[in-house]
Amino acid sequence: MNLSRTASLANQMKERDRDMVPRFLVIAMFSLMAASLALVAFAKLTGMPPTAIASLPEIVAERTVTFAGDRSSGIVLLDEAGTEIATSTEDKAGFIDVVWVAVMRERKVQQTDPNAPIRIVRRDGGRVDVIDDSTGWQLELIGYGKDNVAAFARLIG
Repeated sequence: MNLSRTASLANQMKERDRDMVPRFLVIAMFSLMAASLALVAFAKLTGMPPTAIASLPEIVAERTVTFAGDRSSGIVLLDEAGTEIATSTEDKAGFIDVVWVAVMRERKVQQTDPNAPIRIVRRDGGRVDVIDDSTGWQLELIGYGKDNVAAFARLIG
C-alpha cells in the first residue's frame, strides 16, 4: 500500500514537471527565434542598409597624435610636430599602452601603415573617442574608468 502511494506521487510529479513550461510556449519561443534569424538573413543577403543607428555627437575638439616606442620601454604619444606629449609610463597613463595594442592589432589585421596618426576627439557632451582613420577603428572611451579616460582627455584640453 505504501509502495502504491509512492508510485502515485511519482506519476503526479512527472505530470506536473511536464507542464511547467507549456509546449506551445516552447514552440512560440523557437518560432520567434527562427523568424528573427530569417529577417536578419534576408536583410544581409539583399544588402539592406542599416537603419536606426544613433548619430554620433558633433566633434568639438580634436588632436592628431602618433604612437612611438614599444611595450618594454613604454609607448609615447607624439603631436604633429613630433614632440612627446604623453607616455604610458607616467602615473595613471598605462591605458595608452592598452589602446596602442588594440590599434596595432587592427592595423596588422587590415595591413595598414603602423605609423599612421590617430585622432583623439572630444564630442559634444564631453565624450572622448580615439579614432584610427587608416582602419576605420574607433574606441569610445566610456566605461574604462576616470583615470583611463583622463589619460587621453587631458591631451585635447
